[in-house]
Formats: sequence, structure tokens, C-alpha cells
Amino acid sequence: MIRLTCPKTIRSETVRINGRKTLILRSKKEHSISAGLLWIHGGGYITGMKEMVYASRAVDLVEQFGITVLSVDYRLAPRYPYPAALEDCYAALLYMKENALALNIRSDQIMVGGESAGGGLCAAVCMKARDEKQVNIAYQMPLYPMLNCHDTATSAANHGRIWNTRKNHYAWKQYLKGVDPDHVPVYASPALCRDYSGLPPAYTFVSDGEPFLQETKDYVAQLQEAGIEAHIDIYHGDMHAFDMLDPKSETARKAAEGFNSRFQFALTHYYAKQEEL
Repeated sequence: MIRLTCPKTIRSETVRINGRKTLILRSKKEHSISAGLLWIHGGGYITGMKEMVYASRAVDLVEQFGITVLSVDYRLAPRYPYPAALEDCYAALLYMKENALALNIRSDQIMVGGESAGGGLCAAVCMKARDEKQVNIAYQMPLYPMLNCHDTATSAANHGRIWNTRKNHYAWKQYLKGVDPDHVPVYASPALCRDYSGLPPAYTFVSDGEPFLQETKDYVAQLQEAGIEAHIDIYHGDMHAFDMLDPKSETARKAAEGFNSRFQFALTHYYAKQEEL
């Protein structure tokens, strides 16, 4: 069962951004100004809620490093297909930049992350931010991201636990309702991007038996080919979102440790100075 309640070590408040309720998480301990992280929940673009952040890797970062995390209740398909979710997430990113001081966020360490569909939206937000030149993102953490609307070597005929080919086809169909299948925008399906230059450094992890293995590996490889620092850890298993759904397993503990270690490195190595809007 995924935890949907706020840990006692964290204080949360709710604000509205672009009309959407958004959680702001901070440690109850006093911390100096630090990074800000937009964390985007998963759910295949068709389900999920902002409270899923409480079961995510982002909670560790609030507790251990004193950062500020925002989790937006973005609109879901099929009622609100692409680009509604992206618009809501990007609005939250702009809010972080505009309110960095009030949020106790270093303006040069605005980061984005998320799991599954949230990982796909993370990549899309980074691409849009690069192209719009409104926010400079210091680091991205799209975990086992849902990036490719087309079948890959691992998303085709996949019978993994939690997520599989059948569910993946259905979710993409709902999210891309009304989109010309021959002209799917890269912001909708970031795997279709052909220019990865200028994107932020990245870290991700994924299991080797789940549908998104290939697209996750491809994303990291394409970033690296563009000269972007990008790292991936691959764990054995067929459970999608294993770190959230089986957090006490040895694999989940290893993934959490690796994630926190990469983030600690990012805090001392990755910065992106902001320009005025």
C-alpha cells in the first residue's frame, strides 16, 4: 500500500498554481536556503494524485537535505489529455522560480523529478524549459520514466507486475486523445525528441523486467551522446515502481541509497543560474 500521508518530520501546505492544488513540503527542522524540487507523480497520465509524493523518493530529500519539494495535482487524461498535464507542471516550475526566495529555494538549484508518467513529464518539462528559455533547470531525476508512445523492445509483449503492455497502450491512447498519431509532439512523448543538447544533467533508475527499461536506457544514452552528464542504475525485477510499492525490499533500499547518493553529488556540483523572466 502506497503511503499517502505526510511524515511527522515534514510540514506541508497547499497552494493553488494555475488553478491546481499543489503541495509544498519542507522539513520541520531549520535549514539554510537549499535546492527546490518539482516532483511529479506517476499514474500513466490517467490516474494518481499529488499525495503520492509522500511515498516517493522526494520525501528522503526533504528529510535528509532540507530541500523544498512541490507536488502538483496536475490534470489527468482522458478528461484532460495532452497538453493539460504538462501545462500544469510547467506552471509549477515557473512558480518555483518566481517565488524562490519565499520558498527558501536557491534560484540556481531548481530541479525536476518524478516517477513513471511523472518521469515522462519531468523530461517534457525540461525540454520545454530549455526551448522557452524561462527557467534554467539544474538537475533532472526521471525515475523509470514513461517516455515513448511507441512500443520498444521491452514495452512490447511485457507482462510485468503493476504495469504492462496492455495498460501502457491504454494509457497512451487516453493521454494522446486528439493528437495526430503521425505528428506526436516531443513534449507529449519525449522519446521522439531528436535534439537533447542543453538539457540538464540526469539520474534515473529502473528494473530490468519492466516495460520502460528500454526507453529509460535510450534516454540516458541520448543525453550522454549530446554531452550531458547522465547516469542510470538498473535493478533486477519485474515490478514497476518497486521502490514505492515494496519499499522494505533489499532492492528498494539499494535504489534509495543510490538515489540519495546521486542527489547529494548533484547538490554540490550542479547549478543553473536564472535569467530574468
